[in-house]
Amino acid sequence: MTPLLALERESLGYGGRTVLSEVSLTLAIGERVVLLGRSGAGKSTLLEVAHDRMAPHTRVALVPQDQALVPQLSVLRNVMMGRLDDHGAWRNLRALIRPPAADRAGVRAVLDAVGLAPEIDRPVGQLSGGQKQRVALARAFWRGGAVLIGDEPVSAVDERQSGALLEDMRARFDTALLALHDVAMARGFATRLVGIGRGAILFDAPPAEVSDADIAALYTR
Repeated sequence: MTPLLALERESLGYGGRTVLSEVSLTLAIGERVVLLGRSGAGKSTLLEVAHDRMAPHTRVALVPQDQALVPQLSVLRNVMMGRLDDHGAWRNLRALIRPPAADRAGVRAVLDAVGLAPEIDRPVGQLSGGQKQRVALARAFWRGGAVLIGDEPVSAVDERQSGALLEDMRARFDTALLALHDVAMARGFATRLVGIGRGAILFDAPPAEVSDADIAALYTR
């Protein structure tokens, strides 16, 4: 079966600057791949490239690190934006001005899953950092699709809630490519761990084959 993503010895970066060299990475249907590494190691760059490569031929739900929310708009309307490319501009404008009852009910359901249903009409700019992160995740849930890409999608919520949200991600998406900062959660979620450091992929293996020493080495200079 053709993988959703296949990078073969590629150099990745931005603005003419190489961040990662000789990158080879695949993502097949049913895999949950988690990227580990220090801040600035290149995880976000790799996720951006993966999204750009897959999005033209696969429905991808994205949780970016900066959340990409519109603070002046309500939680409802921010979540609805997950499906903007399903419709034309005129329908989207009407829906954002006066959300259809079916959309409101569907959004409320995904907000309930992330614990934010009571905030459905609240402007996003009034929310806490953890709440904003959950709005971005709810937007991805509302979008749905073949694969979820998330850049530290639960970093701003507590450990108990993070675990529940990761379980919900697992249930909603057959395939996922995430960057996570919590190693224990990464081990529990992933079918493969990818370690990034020193401008390259240092390991790519099932969690059982990655030692604590391998992971510790990612966070030392």
